[in-house]
Amino acid sequence: MNWETARVLRSRNAGLYLSGVVVSGFGTTAMWLASGIWVKSLTGSDSLAALTVFAMWAPLFAAPLLGTLADRVPRRPLLMWVSLAMAALLPVLVLVDSTDRVWLLFAVLFVYGITGTLHEAAEAALLPKVVDRRLLGDVNGLRMTANESMKLIAPLVGAGLFARFGGASVALLDAVTFALAAGVFLLLRVSEDRPERAPGRGGLGKTLEGARLLWGSPVLRLLVLAGSVTMLLAGLNGALIYAVADDVLGHAPTYVGVLYAVQGAGSVAAGLAAGALLRRVPEGLFTATGLALFAVGIGGRALPYDATALACSAAIGVGIPCVLIAALTAVQRETPDAVLGRTSATANALVFAPNAVALALGAGLVAVVDVRVILAVLMVVGLSASAVVAGAARGLRAGSLDSG
Repeated sequence: MNWETARVLRSRNAGLYLSGVVVSGFGTTAMWLASGIWVKSLTGSDSLAALTVFAMWAPLFAAPLLGTLADRVPRRPLLMWVSLAMAALLPVLVLVDSTDRVWLLFAVLFVYGITGTLHEAAEAALLPKVVDRRLLGDVNGLRMTANESMKLIAPLVGAGLFARFGGASVALLDAVTFALAAGVFLLLRVSEDRPERAPGRGGLGKTLEGARLLWGSPVLRLLVLAGSVTMLLAGLNGALIYAVADDVLGHAPTYVGVLYAVQGAGSVAAGLAAGALLRRVPEGLFTATGLALFAVGIGGRALPYDATALACSAAIGVGIPCVLIAALTAVQRETPDAVLGRTSATANALVFAPNAVALALGAGLVAVVDVRVILAVLMVVGLSASAVVAGAARGLRAGSLDSG
């Protein structure tokens, strides 16, 4: 552990912020898994079970609008009230006990997606007030590490609770975690400026300010687009994972759990190291390297060797966070506080929406194209994108040095 990471962990505010993220993230991950199992057990439909993920993802497309709300009210109270609202709403799911009440689960999941998008925007916008801006990379790395750690634990807890007590028990657990997160955010000592009510553009104009800022900044545009490409490829790769386990490696579908566990371990390691690396390596090069490592990991999955598959999963786990942490940290560092909520939300939408689209596209592709061919194409696309990012980053860096 480096000195700056230790400094973050000793900070009361940073510790509370990360605790709030971990607690709410644990419940969310458990609920995400259990909701699909719940619908499948009640309806027997794989399609409806898959739609639970879509119900939670759909509000991401309204992220710029929700991010505007995060800019118009103080963010710490917003995080508290959103968490309390979900803590009050989730117990309604104890009523879901038959097929004709599945609609209620979907309705709650859709609201969950709305509040989750708003929560993400407020969290990202609040962070520069919580810690020194020089430590943003460290905190974002630790946040990524915490989230990936929860993905290793929470699904097991959620599945175990569902198997023993049913879906309502997971919903109640999630409600408790939201209540605890609200209490953690209450304890934060943050001085927030009164949100600006600046004259000028109104309505849609204000909502799109984040998009204009991202597009108008060459650095942010490059890093966010790199994140979009990475998550597009990640979605396609994720849709192929069962075919890799079966057709390439000759294992049962349960082997996917091993691949994901190794990938999660790689993400944890990347999150711990990201802050220190971002202080030593230009963010464009850091992003290009992460994207290249991710692409090589995808391509290597076409080889029929367990050791190679595990090494590639670790490479993918390291590569993806490098791209995401660099983009998020740059947005937080370069964006004025008054528009940081909508800018962060817009960046999240641009980065993560392609992942949802790619999951559906990949599911169709693997049915008609050999998985090895798809993996090779994805590797070529990823390495090409990495080279473009590296070249563009060098150009931006040279231009800034010349102008300086």
